[in-house]
Amino acid sequence: MEELNSGKRQHRISLINRKTCAINGVSDVLSFDVGEVLLETDQGMLMIRGSDLHVSRLTLEKGEVDIDGRIDSLTYSENAAAPARAESLLSRLFR
Repeated sequence: MEELNSGKRQHRISLINRKTCAINGVSDVLSFDVGEVLLETDQGMLMIRGSDLHVSRLTLEKGEVDIDGRIDSLTYSENAAAPARAESLLSRLFR
């Protein structure tokens, strides 16, 4: 119950028949193509893999994303990996 009152948005995933996915609690869309969508959520990085993936609705102000296509997997990883990768990219740009 404490997490609901901590000020963070609620993170929720609704998957219907592996074809339509509605996700709440999204902070950023890091990358997407027809085979993979990488999202930053309040619960960590979320990688969605499949085929013919399409981001049909994106509202970052509300933290909502809708994805259509064939969804094969949903995989979480820790948020700590994102800043290290961003710093690495920045350091490579300014060499």
